Amino acid sequence: MSAKPWKSEAILRLGLSLFLGQFLGALGLAVASYWGSQRQLNVLSFFALTATSAAACFAALFTVRKPWELEGFARQFLYLIFFVYLGLTFGAFVQHYAGRTSGETGALRAVVSALSFQGLGLLFIRRFLREHGSTWGEGFGFRRGRKFAFLYGALAACLFLPISQLLQVASVALMARLHVTVGVQAPVQALQNSSTWLDFIALGVVTIALAPLAEEILFRGILYPAIKQAGFPRAALWGTSLLFAAIHLNLAIFFPLLVMALMLTWLYEKTDNLLAPIAAHSLFNVLNFARFLLESRPGH
Repeated sequence: MSAKPWKSEAILRLGLSLFLGQFLGALGLAVASYWGSQRQLNVLSFFALTATSAAACFAALFTVRKPWELEGFARQFLYLIFFVYLGLTFGAFVQHYAGRTSGETGALRAVVSALSFQGLGLLFIRRFLREHGSTWGEGFGFRRGRKFAFLYGALAACLFLPISQLLQVASVALMARLHVTVGVQAPVQALQNSSTWLDFIALGVVTIALAPLAEEILFRGILYPAIKQAGFPRAALWGTSLLFAAIHLNLAIFFPLLVMALMLTWLYEKTDNLLAPIAAHSLFNVLNFARFLLESRPGH
């Protein structure tokens, strides 16, 4: 795999931007929950808390977008800590008073969560590339052997699908023997709670297009080569793979996703084109999404 110019401080700023984006998405969902539940706080006070939290988060995003230079770093860092702390503190009050609604595991929550993480993530990555003087094609090898990259990705997804199903069955059986309760994965809950074709289309776009693209760029395209080039190839492989499996927050699919992440990293190493793991990830999600739709039809 070709060397990447990624700077560690730029990756840290990208990570913090992603965290703040995800928090702003949760803030938006809290506002939706407030309108749909029995209100524990008057409207004016609730929106004052929300506005303060959102403003502080945007101020933190504005602060973190500037490169960290030695001159003036201390003042910039203090501003950043202040805005993040202020945003999270007021956001905690917003979450407390928002209440919960019965549709929180539905399509709206899944789509907003994806847009605030993967969607905003792509915007932050665009800025990240500009900062390094790179393009999407140069940074992630999109121009190298595209046909072979798609072909290898498709083959890998088709071969891994039955393996992932066996691994998931084994994981569930192990959890049962250990008397560990395994919940349903959030995207699956969202699909189960969806009742309209608009919900299915929105979830399909997120699952098939947005999530594979953003996650592969973040984990395989940025984090993996940065850690590897720092002199820690094993930590890069296992660390990014474990993190990828962990962010899906489900024990039943943790081991299958870990194996999948190792496979996707191998694909990137062999092709030097991130389109290969993106294609594999996307097709794997397509096959699982199609299987869910077929199994959920009446008579199945």
